[in-house]
Amino acid sequence: MIEKIRLADLTSQEAREALNAEAVVLLPMGSLEDQGIHAPMGDYMAADLVAVEIARAARGFGIATFVAPVIPFGVHDNFGFGHGGISISHATLASLVDDMFACLTRHGICKIMVINGHGGNVPAIAEVALRWRQTVGLFVPSMYVWQAAFGVLPNLIGKEKAAQSLGHGGDPLTSVGLHFYPHLLRKDLIRPASSRGQVKCMDVSTISTLRYDGVDIHAPIMAQEVTTTGAFACDPSLSCADTGERLVARLAQIGAGLIRDHVARGLHD
Repeated sequence: MIEKIRLADLTSQEAREALNAEAVVLLPMGSLEDQGIHAPMGDYMAADLVAVEIARAARGFGIATFVAPVIPFGVHDNFGFGHGGISISHATLASLVDDMFACLTRHGICKIMVINGHGGNVPAIAEVALRWRQTVGLFVPSMYVWQAAFGVLPNLIGKEKAAQSLGHGGDPLTSVGLHFYPHLLRKDLIRPASSRGQVKCMDVSTISTLRYDGVDIHAPIMAQEVTTTGAFACDPSLSCADTGERLVARLAQIGAGLIRDHVARGLHD
């Protein structure tokens, strides 16, 4: 098996030899937005590096797994309008994903999995994946790494600590960042998230909902209205590199297992 993992590192001859019908290709993507005043804006970097770790683990099972170039821009969401952020429309991301599927399948590469690091991307990924399944039978699963991490972290650090550290600008992103690229984080700026506050005289319950008469109401909330630090409903000071390392190892194990048990076997209808 060729040692190179990233598609961008392959020569055209290596691509012809390695990217056959048995190869698995991972499509990483994320966003460039406010992740907290202490963290680099590009969470796509973490998604890309997690994808590489998943590919390495899958190769441990003897499966030729490669990582496509990361899509760095995510679909607009509550945090997308922060200073310096670059976001794209749902339609633009859907077109990009659609074109990537088309390019890979044109060459007989049909074992594909998305590694997503941004919640705003989920609807576009789902729309394209469903259309490809309905039209040609291609079945492409998507692993939203932060959603997976929310489920994994309580078992790694305990439910009480996880309840305090999990949230935008906190875990899992800050711990993963401290593991992968600690030199890019500003530890001197890490502090607990500010109060949730109110919008239009209603209490903020989540970053996208307001509480009214005992229920959550979805509303077009902008992150700047509810946080002064970019973090929301969490304490990033509880994050650490050790947690990030353990979390990445678990995510790689889950992703590689999915590849081994399902993707590599072929999910084409």
